[in-house]
Amino acid sequence: MKKLVLAGIFIMPLFGKMPEIGKPAPEFSLHDQNGNVHSLADYKDKKLVVYFFPKANTPG
Repeated sequence: MKKLVLAGIFIMPLFGKMPEIGKPAPEFSLHDQNGNVHSLADYKDKKLVVYFFPKANTPG
């Protein structure tokens, strides 16, 4: 199972497309630390920084 997950981690980026600089970002939604859902569309025409961080006491 570990080998399958590891293979997926390395193979998936080959099929994905990186966003282009200056182009609109693809639509997505995320949950914040309080469980609230935030959609990219909620911030249309506003500056937005999305910051990902590892959960406390986890490697990474």
